[in-house]
Amino acid sequence: MSGICDGRVVVVTGAGRGLGRAHARAYAAEGARLVVNDLGVGLDGAPGPDSPAGRVVDEIRAAGGEAIAHGGDIATTEGAASLIATALETYGRLDTLVNNAGFLRDRMLVNLDEDDWDAVLRVHLKGHFLPLKHAAAHWRAEAKAGRTPVARIVNTSSGAGLLGSVGQGNYSAAKAGIVGLTLVAAAELHRYGVQVNAVAPAARTRMTERTFAETMTAPADGFDAMAPENVSPLVVWLGSAASAGVSGRVFEAEGGRITVMEGWRPGPSADKGARWSPGEAGEAALKLLAEAAQPGAVYGA
Repeated sequence: MSGICDGRVVVVTGAGRGLGRAHARAYAAEGARLVVNDLGVGLDGAPGPDSPAGRVVDEIRAAGGEAIAHGGDIATTEGAASLIATALETYGRLDTLVNNAGFLRDRMLVNLDEDDWDAVLRVHLKGHFLPLKHAAAHWRAEAKAGRTPVARIVNTSSGAGLLGSVGQGNYSAAKAGIVGLTLVAAAELHRYGVQVNAVAPAARTRMTERTFAETMTAPADGFDAMAPENVSPLVVWLGSAASAGVSGRVFEAEGGRITVMEGWRPGPSADKGARWSPGEAGEAALKLLAEAAQPGAVYGA
């Protein structure tokens, strides 16, 4: 196989199903060698009866590609370290890390247990941080040894993290945190030849097909806008050398549409030049809000 990722070594977490599986197969189709990570848990993060990572590896190999499975828990130091070590020991290098693993435990805030909060933050946010940390340590060492890499990290946020989502306080907070982590990592790792971006996909997965059942249903014919494979081309490009110069960006990807998200930026402002009284501050805030653009719709509202 050959393509825009020919010869690159790519690690994809949560790659046993849904978006991760689509990403892994798309990278392989473009010539990449894969480490397919999946713990094989259920939608709520509980252990499943089997790990799907091996099945994805078999699919890639059957199509003529190279892949190896990794079943470690990437939200632990040991699991994240072994993930990066697997790539280096198997292929002798690492070029791209795609952080994708996650699950849901949806509740309205007043019904959200602390354990459900911690579990979702752990797999999404910590599960992004730890593989990123270990991959970055390797790339920093390479750069300091005079072998500056052409390295890429693609993180997975969500519209819930960008705009909020009713009933998903834990998930929204985690996905918003991933955006913050992406921006910091892009700034810190640039000197070592590492580019870091994030995607906020809208696609049919085990998580979304229940939460948004009506909009996620596959059509009987025509273009399947919610197929996870629609998101993968952008993820593959961001993980390739062809994306040179693109870092610290967040993209929404849905169906055939790609959108560059512009994030928080200053809007209308007022400066008294002195301390406001509460009444004055409120009056100024209302005037500024009247001039400001309306916020995006909150998912699920």
